[in-house]
Amino acid sequence: MSKNTEVVVIGGGYAGVMAANRLTRRGDVTVTLINPRPDFVHRIRLHQLVGGTDAAVVDYQEVLGEGVRLVVDTVSRIDAAGHGVELASGGTLAYDYLVYAVGSGSADPSVPGAAEFAHPIGTYEEAARLRPVLDALPVTAEVTVVGAGPTGIETAAELAEQGRTVTLVCGGVLGPYLHPRGRRSVARRLAKLGVSVLDGPDTQVTAVTGDAVRFADGRELPSAVTIWTVGFGVPDLAARSGLSTDALGRLLTDETLTSVDDARIIAAGDSAAPSGLPLRMSCQAAMPMGARAADTVLSRIAGETPETLNQSFAAQCISLGRGDGIFQFANRSDVAVWFNIDGRLGAKLKEIVCVGVVKHLADEAEKPGGYRLHRVSGGAARQRHLQARQTEQAEQVEVHGQAGQAAQPETPAAAQRAAA
Repeated sequence: MSKNTEVVVIGGGYAGVMAANRLTRRGDVTVTLINPRPDFVHRIRLHQLVGGTDAAVVDYQEVLGEGVRLVVDTVSRIDAAGHGVELASGGTLAYDYLVYAVGSGSADPSVPGAAEFAHPIGTYEEAARLRPVLDALPVTAEVTVVGAGPTGIETAAELAEQGRTVTLVCGGVLGPYLHPRGRRSVARRLAKLGVSVLDGPDTQVTAVTGDAVRFADGRELPSAVTIWTVGFGVPDLAARSGLSTDALGRLLTDETLTSVDDARIIAAGDSAAPSGLPLRMSCQAAMPMGARAADTVLSRIAGETPETLNQSFAAQCISLGRGDGIFQFANRSDVAVWFNIDGRLGAKLKEIVCVGVVKHLADEAEKPGGYRLHRVSGGAARQRHLQARQTEQAEQVEVHGQAGQAAQPETPAAAQRAAA
């Protein structure tokens, strides 16, 4: 009789659900998914939760395979040496393999007053808390959105479409990822919605108060509600558990997504840093990484060599209210190109993506192993980057080694010869 393998997945987002579903391919694998919420958070709809146009949650019964056991709890510590996780409720769970997919959330703001007065929306709970705050305000109240990445742009557009008075503070460039052509398209749509866009280096926010946003030059912008969408952070679970992480706290792995510390721990999604070169935080990266993490575990169980990461990007899509959007195409190095689809068709494509993400997870739950996007060719650019970095590191070692040899202290015999 073959031994049953226990796999614990921490985190029930895009990466964690994909990994958990895929792991049920083998009948001798028991999969437990630990998540702090009883529902799946459709994170790319959180701006709609803020705007009141979508609940941004999906019942786990729709996306999680029947063979996956769901534990609603929070992991407080990973005991890598003991192959177990400690739960906030006081219990423990043992594992043979662990998939670390804790995702990301709002970054801790360093700007004075932001933590106290601004409203982050990087998690479901944060977005849900903001919704009643907005409902209590008159529609004419000034709303300021700080941060002009996809989340900031989408939130500003969603609220402006409802007739609210919205200012989008970029702190730099509007939509940094976008190609200039796509950026102009987004700017036109925001202007049509009535959003005041403040961009350029002088729009760095230096302080937030209860009723204003302050800039470096001393200007103040009245703000009844300030929404903070600047950057993402990751949970510190890996660092607290003594595992190696990058500066942000993402678990360091090799290209098979295996922890550099422990072959039984595999990471996926926003909380993973393969080779110290993390991918763009997105569901576009999270689901393929979840599939790759599951395949790594299954390969190890089968005694096979896991395949390496082969991640390809195609685009970034941004909704601009319910009737407009942009689908910004990119090359396989994840650099935006001139071509985009905007307007109503752009909005339809964004909605297709939002619906399609849930369908991918549901399909994998019904037929584990059916998902194939993580096998699409396109990782050559990443491999070239890794090879270039390895070459640079080898050259540095060689130079340092030569310098070290040149600076070697004299041996006693050599010193005696020099003195003579």
